[in-house]
Amino acid sequence: MNTETATDSVDLMEAETINHAIATKRDAPLAEITQGPLAMAMQAMRAGMSINDMRDMLNLQKEWEANEARKAFVDAMSEFKKNPPSILKDKHVAFSTAKGMTSYDHATIGNVCDQIIKAAAEYGFSHRWIPSKGEHGELVITCEVTHRLGHSQNTPIEGPRDDSGTKNVLQANQSTRTYLQRHSLLMAFGFATKDQPDDDGYGAVQTVPPELLQAARDAAMQGWKPFAAWIKSRTEAERAELKPESDNLKRAAKAADKQGVEK
Repeated sequence: MNTETATDSVDLMEAETINHAIATKRDAPLAEITQGPLAMAMQAMRAGMSINDMRDMLNLQKEWEANEARKAFVDAMSEFKKNPPSILKDKHVAFSTAKGMTSYDHATIGNVCDQIIKAAAEYGFSHRWIPSKGEHGELVITCEVTHRLGHSQNTPIEGPRDDSGTKNVLQANQSTRTYLQRHSLLMAFGFATKDQPDDDGYGAVQTVPPELLQAARDAAMQGWKPFAAWIKSRTEAERAELKPESDNLKRAAKAADKQGVEK
């Protein structure tokens, strides 16, 4: 046998080996799918269920998961409140106005975030701020707090441009944005800075009991009609306590209805 013939024989053997491997792989049964929606669908089809039946089951599963996520949110928030972070005022501000000199101490946005975000993450919470415009052009900042299981609650607050002192337009807008971010985050978790001046020195601010505020937010997240019914069932004293948060709660209820329509 010459070299050329030997080489041809080797090439032929390699080709046959490759073809055999391909045929074996092609004829092998597909790996069984045991997890995920496709596996559930295959099991349901074997049990004789229709596509509509499977859709109903999926919707029921989603509703159950959403309710479990909501309960987990409330439980985690309750645990978080047992050991709240200490948020101290870390900045002094002084400026002149038409009425004279104004000065006060407050917690900066950086300090508030440092104290809340890391502590909240240990209980499965994260947050983000969503900016928007109000009906009359005022800035609205919504603090959305989300638990790791997926349930979210929104705390929107609004305010006009801060033209105090000698700020230019950009500084005035940023001042308002920072103020709303800071206070929406505090409100979302029901916290206050230690020895915090009332309304940054501009007037008295009523505080809502955390348990009542949380219950009101839960009702608002169900939409306008459930929220209105819940408000109607409160005592006159409780409605008076909720008055400082009335606009924000109404906005949250309307937002919940809008999300329901979009879904």
